[in-house]
Amino acid sequence: MSDTQNTNPETQTPVTHTEEAPVTPVTTSSDRPARPQGDRPRNGGDRRGGRNGAREEDKEFKEELLAIDRVTRVTAGGRQIRFRASIVIGDGKGRIGLGIWKSGEVQGAIEKAIRDAKKNLITFTIVNGTIAHDVMAEFKSSSLYLHPAHTGTGIIAGGAIRKIFAVSGIKDVIAKQHGAPNKITNARVALKALSSLKPANLVVNFTKKETSSETTETKKVRSKKAA
Repeated sequence: MSDTQNTNPETQTPVTHTEEAPVTPVTTSSDRPARPQGDRPRNGGDRRGGRNGAREEDKEFKEELLAIDRVTRVTAGGRQIRFRASIVIGDGKGRIGLGIWKSGEVQGAIEKAIRDAKKNLITFTIVNGTIAHDVMAEFKSSSLYLHPAHTGTGIIAGGAIRKIFAVSGIKDVIAKQHGAPNKITNARVALKALSSLKPANLVVNFTKKETSSETTETKKVRSKKAA
C-alpha cells in the first residue's frame, strides 16, 4: 500500500474538547420591573415613628443628672459594689422633685431614681420667670439665699442649684450658697428654699397693705401741716 497510516499512539496529537460557558442575559434599567410606590419610604423621607414603629412621645418632666457615685459595702462574703444615681426632674411650671437610688447597674439606678423623684414632687409659684420674694433656707451644713431678679438677668447660680432652676422653669434668679460642697445636700437645701415660698397673691396683698398704710400716714402728716 502506498498510503501508510501512523498507528503509534505516542505520535498521535491529543484532541481537546472545549465547552462554551453559558451566557447570562444582561438586563438594562428599562427591563427591570418598577418598584411599587408607597411600600417603603425613600432615604430622607418622613418616617413617623422610631424603631419598631414606636413613636417618640414628649416627656412630662425634664431630667438632670446630678451625680453617679460608686458605693462599696464590705460584708462577710466580700465587697459589694453598687451605683448610686441622683437625679432631679421638673416640668418647667414650678413642679420639681429629687430622686436617689442604688442599684447594681447604672441604668437601673437611673430609672429607679426617676421613679423616686416622681414620688417626691413639690410645687411653688413662679412670677414673671422669677420667685415672688427673697427666701433663705438651711439644711445640715449648707445655707442658701435666693433673691428675685429682673427679666434678662438669667440664672446666677452654680452646681446642683443651677440644674434645679433649669428644670423648674425659673429663668431669672440670684442664688448664693454657703457651706458644704455636697451636691445632694445643696439640692435638698434648694428644694427646702423653694418649698417655703409664699403664694404670689399673699405677697401682692402684703405689699398693697404696706402701700396703703404709707398713704394714710402721709395724709395724716399733710393734714397736721395744713392745720
